[in-house]
Amino acid sequence: MSLSITNTIKGKLPRLPFAKMTEAILGADYECSFVIVSSRKSRELNRVHRGKDNATNILSFPLEKNVGEIFLDLKKARAEAPLFGRSYTNFIGFLFIHGLFHLKGLDHSPKMEAQEKKIRTLFKI
Repeated sequence: MSLSITNTIKGKLPRLPFAKMTEAILGADYECSFVIVSSRKSRELNRVHRGKDNATNILSFPLEKNVGEIFLDLKKARAEAPLFGRSYTNFIGFLFIHGLFHLKGLDHSPKMEAQEKKIRTLFKI
């Protein structure tokens, strides 16, 4: 399992077991790129790839069978955390897990939610 983390902004990423979460969900053979982006970049990616002209908290892009990337907007996540009754750090973990399951190929569904809940429990998120 390979996880590269790139922070393109000044904001600090909370300390969470990102590599362990990635391996638990995607397995040992997966290569994941995790990029922290500005709201401007998040909006651009969301517009280009999803046709939605607004910033979003997290975006996942599977590139190949065992390769994908996740883009996270820390500013957006910080603003949204209270709306979900979560601390900032907890919400970052929550979003990252959600993004990983999208890389695994799951769409929003009760099955995806159940699998996310198991991983969140495992990592106390």
